[in-house]
Amino acid sequence: MFRLACQASTGGGRVNIRHESGDGTVGKALGVLDHVASVGRPVRFSELLETSPHPKATLYRLLQTLVSQGMLSLDPETGTYTPGLRLVRLAHAAWSQSNLAPIARPHLEALAAEIGQTVHLAQLDSGQVLYLDKRGPARAVPMYSEAGKVGPAYCTGVGKAMLAHLPEPELAAALDRQSWHRFTPSTITDADAMRAELAAIRAAGHAFDREEHEPGIACIAMPVLSPGGRVQGAVSVTGQGLDKTRLLAHRPALAAAVERISGALRDWRFPDQREG
Repeated sequence: MFRLACQASTGGGRVNIRHESGDGTVGKALGVLDHVASVGRPVRFSELLETSPHPKATLYRLLQTLVSQGMLSLDPETGTYTPGLRLVRLAHAAWSQSNLAPIARPHLEALAAEIGQTVHLAQLDSGQVLYLDKRGPARAVPMYSEAGKVGPAYCTGVGKAMLAHLPEPELAAALDRQSWHRFTPSTITDADAMRAELAAIRAAGHAFDREEHEPGIACIAMPVLSPGGRVQGAVSVTGQGLDKTRLLAHRPALAAAVERISGALRDWRFPDQREG
């Protein structure tokens, strides 16, 4: 499928476009949906064509089909495409039925209230970070991450916490999807250095973002694991001007919250379920 991995900093954007092997017409259509949604504003056919892997006629046909099915909307006056109402309804249903975000929400709120810092919940999506929730103080520090946004895994705390606990085949595939763009002087920009970082994360049980994605923004993160040790997501405590000592001070509260989320997720999957 044609997927867009959108990676941006607060000072500007970077889009890493990957042309992947498709799953027939359905895969191509879903790739076009990804493309339109990633732009973040109404987009013209000519703009889509510039970065599309499809010929002009194929892209036009796919767009027509998506519009007729309500997955995209076409404004006849401006000639621009936006996500359709049917897609919005499906997205809302998928979000509300997520087996992690609704379960984690009360624990995230409690953690944010306890420590007075911004708290994130995220999952991996095709090697990138999908932010599921964000909780924090009333006067939170502005930062890139918001629920529903996609960010890089290799330079975020939640991303590294999850990468560190992937099985080797999945880790290799995820690392291959990274852009290795240098967002700040602290950004790790190659897979070998990242593997060394991930080994240290596994040993410590937590990951740091040392201003690697956004200047001035640092965090400590821990993975949410299933009873069998599979990555379900990650939670981070994020703030401005937090050094390692201050971040580690939040580790006990973060670990307790992650444990509660893991327990709630285990109960949601029914107590008698066993994982290998």
